[in-house]
Amino acid sequence: MLRLSGVEAAYGSSNVLFGMELEVGAGEVATLLGRNGMGKTTTIRTIMGLVKARAGSIQFEGRELVGLAVHRVAQCGLGLVPEGRQIFPNLTVRENLIATAANRFGTANPWTYERVVGLFPRLAERATNMGNQLSGGEQQMLAIGRALMTNPKLLILDEATEGLAPIIREEIWACLSGLKALGQAILVIDKNIDALTRIADRHHIIEKGRLVWSGNSTGLVADPQLLSRYLGV
Repeated sequence: MLRLSGVEAAYGSSNVLFGMELEVGAGEVATLLGRNGMGKTTTIRTIMGLVKARAGSIQFEGRELVGLAVHRVAQCGLGLVPEGRQIFPNLTVRENLIATAANRFGTANPWTYERVVGLFPRLAERATNMGNQLSGGEQQMLAIGRALMTNPKLLILDEATEGLAPIIREEIWACLSGLKALGQAILVIDKNIDALTRIADRHHIIEKGRLVWSGNSTGLVADPQLLSRYLGV
């Protein structure tokens, strides 16, 4: 579904990605793991066209994304939940969700406002509240709901549960597990290795802008040296 091959990217004259490789299959949950500053967010931003790839290929369902404008990348079916959430602070919860509503691919059971607030009942309770009146956990639910309203083929989450209370984290993981059961492809960055190994089919570890390991959950948890060396676990 999504395949990165030999991707290089930089901020100004500072190279950040060096021949990055990554793959997400249809219906898979895949992770991008690594310590802070290793290039995880830059990889996501490069996929979405927010950072220009200097070399390599980013293909989504056989279509080359390198060189496309950001909105064109999104229209291919990629939905992003960015680090920091970036909801619209001066719109209500309902307005935030309706603002991104689209069903470009004619999905048979599309995500609608009613379906999203069914997934996150807290959002129904806060429907008339402004985005900046929500807690961090509620904002993350809203950011996920907003991405789902685009009916993406691939949902991408950068720091899915960072900074959230434990009870909210569990709600987010339960949501992602439910989405996986529905066949939603997901690419996720997070530091909760236990949760990620429960739901993910494929893991990628990045170190200084390079892919250094990929494999399944069994292989990841069976190698404590790998966890210690690259993830500090």
